Amino acid sequence: MGKKGGKKAGKRMKKKELAEIVLNFFHAKPTETFTLKYIFSELRLTTHPLKMLCVDILHELLADDYIVEVEKGKFRLHNQGKELTGIFHRKSNGKNSFIPDDGGEPIFIAERNSAHAMNNDKVRVVCLAKRKNKEKEAEVVEILERANDTFVGTLEVSKSYAFLVTENRTLANDIFIPKDKLKGGKTGDKAIVKVVEWPDKAKNPIGQIIDILGKAGDNTTEMHAILAEFGLPYVYPKSVEKAADKIPAEISEEEIARREDFRKVTTFTIDPKDAKDFDDALSIRKLKDGLWEVGVHIADVTHYVKEGGIIDKEGEKRATSVYLVDRTIPMLPERLSNYICSLRPNEEKLTFSVVFDITEKGEVKQSRIVHTVINSDRRFTYEEAQQIIETKEGDYKEEILMLDTMAKAIREKRFASGAINFDRYEVRFEIDEKGKPISVYFKESKDANKLIEEFMLLANRTVAEKIGKAPKGKKAKVLPYRIHDLPDPEKLENLSQFIARFGYKIRTGGSKTEVSKSINRLLDDVHGKKEENLVETVSIRAMQKARYSVHNIGHYGLAFEYYTHFTSPIRRYPDMMVHRLVTKYADGGRTVSENKYEDICDHCSNMEQIAANAERASIKYKQVEFMMDKIGQVFDGVISGVTEWGIYVELNDNKCEGMVPMRDLDDDYYEFDEKNYCLRGRKTNHTYSLGDAITVKVARANLEKKQLDFVLVD
Repeated sequence: MGKKGGKKAGKRMKKKELAEIVLNFFHAKPTETFTLKYIFSELRLTTHPLKMLCVDILHELLADDYIVEVEKGKFRLHNQGKELTGIFHRKSNGKNSFIPDDGGEPIFIAERNSAHAMNNDKVRVVCLAKRKNKEKEAEVVEILERANDTFVGTLEVSKSYAFLVTENRTLANDIFIPKDKLKGGKTGDKAIVKVVEWPDKAKNPIGQIIDILGKAGDNTTEMHAILAEFGLPYVYPKSVEKAADKIPAEISEEEIARREDFRKVTTFTIDPKDAKDFDDALSIRKLKDGLWEVGVHIADVTHYVKEGGIIDKEGEKRATSVYLVDRTIPMLPERLSNYICSLRPNEEKLTFSVVFDITEKGEVKQSRIVHTVINSDRRFTYEEAQQIIETKEGDYKEEILMLDTMAKAIREKRFASGAINFDRYEVRFEIDEKGKPISVYFKESKDANKLIEEFMLLANRTVAEKIGKAPKGKKAKVLPYRIHDLPDPEKLENLSQFIARFGYKIRTGGSKTEVSKSINRLLDDVHGKKEENLVETVSIRAMQKARYSVHNIGHYGLAFEYYTHFTSPIRRYPDMMVHRLVTKYADGGRTVSENKYEDICDHCSNMEQIAANAERASIKYKQVEFMMDKIGQVFDGVISGVTEWGIYVELNDNKCEGMVPMRDLDDDYYEFDEKNYCLRGRKTNHTYSLGDAITVKVARANLEKKQLDFVLVD
């Protein structure tokens, strides 16, 4: 530390440089007291002008309450500051911040005061005395809990050591790996590295390799890297698979005798063409004129997966299956998800069912929740079922057409009571055997999809009502609900102002139903217009995210007072919890611990979000890969996002999204107007707004960063 002053002592040093040196000097020994003489000698301030400059700086620091004069001529850092705990956010540009647990304003933490805390670590900080005209600062004094000590990147190996180069936006420094911790990794390998230490004086953290994923650029390597980046598992533990292999697939006569038998009732599944885990089937039979019995049969997963067992624990930890572009990472071992529990045709299966007596107009006369055994007659893909609905010809056409009629009636009622109708298409890739995307297509929700959706919604809602609607004077038993809060009023106000530009209106006040009906009207009005996608996007941003909780507040988007997830236990853990609790309560069991189940609900909500982010990253990767050979080509698109660092553009042909960086908008100085979703030029007043049609040329495709760069075409 002392050397810094010495190097420049002969020359005139700028005040700012010396101030930095003086600050660092006090921070290095935050509890010690120094005399002026000691400070001069340690910082090697040998000339009179430098000493005077130093005294000047000390007086300013005193005035700012940054240091204190303990007694005449003796100084120490003023760190009698408030201690806080919270979360540290690391930024690769050095603008680190600290978010206090009590939800106060973020506090800036300079790199020198970060104690090498990593992103999202839980830390204890001391607030530093505030300097005049400077933002509030704090210093990390203890790392209480590491959030994430593993990173994914590409190896660069030299003779005696190696580095992991990460694309992580929070880590400015590559990770140093000693030669003996390389596990045979070579340059160009993708690897997962655990940071083991980050010494005080070292610029780089030191790590060791946990796993080599394979060669960068190889499809499976890259998909595993995406999973690892989000902390998701990419292999199934052998011990859990072994446990699943021991589960017998045969169904005993005693088990069948305990259940309601639907094996002779017409039953089928309707699923995507590439699905292997069929977790729901529908049965239908006529009871009398105008009245039908419809069974929604769900794989009875918890009959096979015992609570607290090794398979259950792994399922709870994963909480959801993850669907990347080219593969499914199942929540449960494949023997269960694709074989024993999957409702495959012409096989006897154990199910947990919601059975309705229902009219052709979709009115439910009564319902029951029962354990059943089924034997599916036919497996339909959505496309096959759709064809039957459109042509009125094909296997089980009477049954499918009747279910379609009912579903349409139920759906209409749902929208009449204020459900919100977001009908989004999804982008899908046609992929060759090496995982390379060869074409893009759009997955739309048609009648066959909606038929299944309506009966699943009905079953989920019925289960939630059965448990949640307690008799007068009684408290409902604990159940995980799927809840969805009202839109954020501020965001609704923003949406209202934004759509006014296109001549649309929505209600931002009034009852829940009035607000949602006005949103539906808006979605109807923009249907087929050029701003449709844009208005939908901004409307979705005004919505809250649905999540799991034992505290029911209803589901705003579906307009249901009670709603849960019951229909997909093969791929979602909350559904397994609901199956177990419904069974337990039906057998007269007592209610379970609210706190314990709320914790699991939180975990499941978080994992759902992480899985969705990984899914998006895999789509992003494939989009960039798909565009690799289109550099220099020109496309029409629409502005899909506006930020202070540039504009995002979605191409009309293939929905791939890329960015025109701010630095390339060089005809003016553009400012970001957050409220109106636009960039505005200072001189020309020219704007780039969300939803504007725009023509771009593909400039760069960076697979590592999953980033497409476009340039504007005049």
